[in-house]
Amino acid sequence: MQHLSYLQKDKKLFSIIQNMEELKIQKRKNVFLWLVRSVAGQQLSTKAADSIFKKFLALIDEPTPEAVLSIDIEQLRSVGFSYSKSTYIKNIAQYWLDNHITDKTFTKMSDEAVMEFLLPIKGVGRWTVEMLLMFTLGRENIFAVDDLGIQQAMCRLYGWDASNQKEMKNKMLAKAKTYGPYTTIVCMYLWKWKDDKKNTI
Repeated sequence: MQHLSYLQKDKKLFSIIQNMEELKIQKRKNVFLWLVRSVAGQQLSTKAADSIFKKFLALIDEPTPEAVLSIDIEQLRSVGFSYSKSTYIKNIAQYWLDNHITDKTFTKMSDEAVMEFLLPIKGVGRWTVEMLLMFTLGRENIFAVDDLGIQQAMCRLYGWDASNQKEMKNKMLAKAKTYGPYTTIVCMYLWKWKDDKKNTI
């Protein structure tokens, strides 16, 4: 609950999170699998991405890099992945094997080191790695400035105009610095608040 006492200095933000259920950052095992999940979520709603991911898990009994490389592109497309995303998933699997990656690989890496390590994979961009850092590696100070949901939530909360993207992102980044070491949890609250139609400012 330390984040609540720290964030109460932002009255607008605190007004929406003080009445919400407490959210917690969690770590997950099998980084490879959850990077695939992040790719599945690119430019899709959470519901659509979850549906495709469930079909992917049903397609492969044990979703290891070796298993992904053993099936063809058409099988990946059959569960809902686009051709591009199917090739991206293959790229991830090959990169995992080529670099002998395990979950322990990321243990001592800084956030930026993880970003630099994974960005060379074709199809893996900053947003994809940010989601991995937040929801799989459990990193506490990640800010997804390019996420549409975060952009919409912050513009709504702070009354910003979204028509000038550069100016909006500069405001977002400046505001994120005031969240201290709790940027990830703030993003989680903003997503939840945006998606709950009953919530108001």
